[in-house]
Amino acid sequence: MLRRLAKVLRAEGYAVDTAADGEEGLYKAQESAYDAILLDAMLPVLDGWEFLSRLRKTKATPVLMLTARDTSEDRVRGLDNGADDYVVKPFDLPELLARVRALIRRGAVAAGSRLDFGDVVVDTAQRTVWLRGEVVALLPSEYVLLEYLALHRGEVVTRTALYEHLFDENESTLSNLLDVRVSNLRRKLGQEFIVTRRGHGYGIGIEA
Repeated sequence: MLRRLAKVLRAEGYAVDTAADGEEGLYKAQESAYDAILLDAMLPVLDGWEFLSRLRKTKATPVLMLTARDTSEDRVRGLDNGADDYVVKPFDLPELLARVRALIRRGAVAAGSRLDFGDVVVDTAQRTVWLRGEVVALLPSEYVLLEYLALHRGEVVTRTALYEHLFDENESTLSNLLDVRVSNLRRKLGQEFIVTRRGHGYGIGIEA
């Protein structure tokens, strides 16, 4: 299931780090700034309940718990321990992806699903972008970059933060992938839409 979920999420354009047991997962969750965590309740070494209890002492990262047991007791236990949402296995993938999108929106500054930037409109629920009323075809990797900047409108987002949120742990921060994606988005949405703050990072709705 871990491999399948990682494959599906990457196909949707998300950067995904994985952990096969709770101890490894807790270390990564405490050391990195994730947008959301999918947490299996029955992890080896350190189970999901204990993972969540320890995580909540230092981090408020949105957590979606996955469990095979659909009982009121389990749901209450997960929510009381700090879970933000709860899905029972086997689950419907489109629903799971919708819940992940909702968690990421909830954890960002902009909570609404429709983000309006004048000529450009981003709908995070439909993962669709319009330019002057026309749908813009974006690659998944381009969309997630745009969405992250859109959800942090008015902020300068550093290159380091973008690599942490948009690229897998094994991808190099020295690559030019980020520059290519920014360039592609400017070509499709307008050169001035994404502003570069030299020496700092990128942003939407900021001064150059």
